[in-house]
Order: sequence, then structure tokens, then C-alpha cells
Amino acid sequence: MEGKPDISPAPESPQTPASPQNIVRRAYADLAEPAALPRLRALLGDGPFAKIFLFVASTADFAAIIAAARHEFADTPLSACTTAGEISPDGYSDGGIVAVALPAVHFNVRSILVENLSETDQEDLIGRFIRHRHDMAAQHPTWGHEFAFAMIDGLSTREEVLLQALSPGLGGIPLFGGSAGDGAEFGKTWVAHDGRVRENAAVISLVRTCCPVKVFSLDHFSPADYAMVVTKADPEKRTVSEINAEPALSEYARSLGLSPQEVTSNTFASSPLVVRVGDTHHVRSILRGDDDGTLEFASAIDVGLVLRSTISGDIETHLSDTLANLARPTRPDVILACDCLWRRVEIGDKQATRAVSKILSDNKVIGFNTYGEQIDAMHVNHTLTGVAIYPPPDGSGNGAGSG
Repeated sequence: MEGKPDISPAPESPQTPASPQNIVRRAYADLAEPAALPRLRALLGDGPFAKIFLFVASTADFAAIIAAARHEFADTPLSACTTAGEISPDGYSDGGIVAVALPAVHFNVRSILVENLSETDQEDLIGRFIRHRHDMAAQHPTWGHEFAFAMIDGLSTREEVLLQALSPGLGGIPLFGGSAGDGAEFGKTWVAHDGRVRENAAVISLVRTCCPVKVFSLDHFSPADYAMVVTKADPEKRTVSEINAEPALSEYARSLGLSPQEVTSNTFASSPLVVRVGDTHHVRSILRGDDDGTLEFASAIDVGLVLRSTISGDIETHLSDTLANLARPTRPDVILACDCLWRRVEIGDKQATRAVSKILSDNKVIGFNTYGEQIDAMHVNHTLTGVAIYPPPDGSGNGAGSG
């Protein structure tokens, strides 16, 4: 079965310049431009910046982009990842670089590169985060707002393990993030920090700021009545071969009133499954179905897990309403977001790409499409996670950040 999703063409981006009055600077440049990185530097304007994040289309020579960016942005701390699509200042885009710069006058940032997700040293990781938090609080004791931002190799299948290891060190700081993508290819994904380009790795950034922030996660699905039990699975590979003691693909198709032959990648995008964790249902997206009837999931899966089919709300209306709520009573200066590839596929399948791009642009959403999202200690799918960053109430903020 075909495992690569169909992505509807995004509207052309006029590459809106970053507004100098914005607190968080944001910019986009097409990789086809001969001077994409100098253009980004010009659009971001003058620093100093505590941090620059780059979200880079997977069609780029990622290592070359990172090397050039290190030269272009000199001593500014820089972290990056590959994408499954970009969210530019003009909405959904492809084939470019999104840059987000946090000015040092308002932000203090410390980042950690976790280089081998297969052998995470929990004690060392927690210790490093506690030291960073202590140092940042001492440097800016009057700045009362914090969040953590994760960029994780989207093909590592180690997101849950990392988040569980990291959680005790966060001390209640809200975390969101995204799994790095490779367009619709699912071949190689990369992260980078201070010039080091790695796979099977993650970059976790702690941010302290004088700007109020709100970390959030949204999806437009609710559980249906039809329940299924995983009866045979390989948790390490995130694959399920049997549901209700039947071939997994056949049982999934039956829950939708389809034959296995009628199931496509767009079916997976529009009809994911959910699991209940506590009082909340979380989406478990299906990446692909194999010829032998096995389903590969994008999040943790195990024998005995109860899956439910879903009822889909209107994705366009749900997004618009949620972002409107985030703007009450104060409009965010920017929303840094990680948006699942499968949401974008679903939006394209419903011919709503242009309308959703306008919603994202109007609400100052910037970021990238992912192979999965993180919210606190959870790795989730088919969601948009992010942080809304608001202007300081009194316009104050001074000092320098470091990365």
C-alpha cells in the first residue's frame, strides 16, 4: 500500500518581511533564491538575538545550510531541524527556510543537544536542565515566564522515551515540540545545534522571558463508539499486525465501512484513531499500511491498547475558533507552532489549504509541519502544538540571553 501522503500545493508565498515592531522576529526565504540566508538575515533585522531557530525544507542540503547559517548569523546561538513542510508568515509553504529569532532584550535561551536517543542518560539530562534553569533564574529573576521547545528526529521512534527521561528535570515548565520531517518521503530527518548536524538526536531549548506565554495543543477529533483492542504488535517498531485478533488493516478498514483496498494514505489522514490517557483522548496517527495487513503508527503502541475510531470536526472552523480564543483579551505577538503533516494532508484533501493558510497568517502562526508533536510528557499525532507569546504588559525587558 502506498505510504506517502498527497500534499495539495501550497499558495505562493510573497515572503513577507519581518515587521520591526514585532517582539519575535520571523521570516521566510525560498531555497531557490541564490542568497536565501542573507535574505533571512536582512528580514530578521538587527539583534542581538538570544536564539535563532531554523526550520528547513527536507529538499535542501541540510548540512550545507547549517554551515552557511553559522557563518551568516555569526555568534548567535542557532538550532534547526528538517521539516515535512513549512509555516511561513503567509501560511503553508514548501521548499524554503523559516527563521524565528528571539531578541535578547526579551528572552534568555539555553539549549541542549541530546545526541544519541537510543542511550539517553536520564540522570545527566535532568542535571543539565536543573543547572540551566537555576542559571537562567539567577540571570533574570524578574522574568516570570518559561517554556521548553523540543525538536526531535522524527524517524527515531524515541520521542516517548526522551520525554519520560526529561520530564522530571522540567519541574513543571510546559513543553511543546515537533518531530523533524522529511517532506512526504520518510527517509532521513535531521536536527542541528550550534553547527552540529545529527540524526537520532534532539534539541531541547529552555526559554525564560518577560513576555507572557501560553503553551497549547489542539486537534479536531472526538472518540466514536467503535472500540478495538490491539492483539498483536511490535512496540519497538510501532507496528500493529492484529486488531481484535484480525489483520490490523482489515479491522481498521471495517471500522470505517471500507475494504482494505479502499484505504489510502489520505484515509489515514482523515480518520486516525484515538486512545484514552486519563480523562483525555489522544490521537494515534497511522503512517502506512503494508501488504500483509500490518499498520505502522506514529506514536507508542502496545498489545492490549484500546483504540477508538474518531469523529472529525471541521478542521478549518476548529482552528479559527481556537486561535481566536488565544487572542482574548490580548493578541499574541507570535504563535510558534508544530503542525502535524497529517493535518496538512487532510486540509489539502478538503481543498482548504488556501483558507487555512490565511487563518495561520492572520494569527501570526509560524513554524513547521512535523512527523508528530510533543506536549508536556506526551508524544501525540494529528495535532497542532505551540506557544503563544504575548507582549510584556508594560513593554519592559532588558538584559542578554545565551544559548
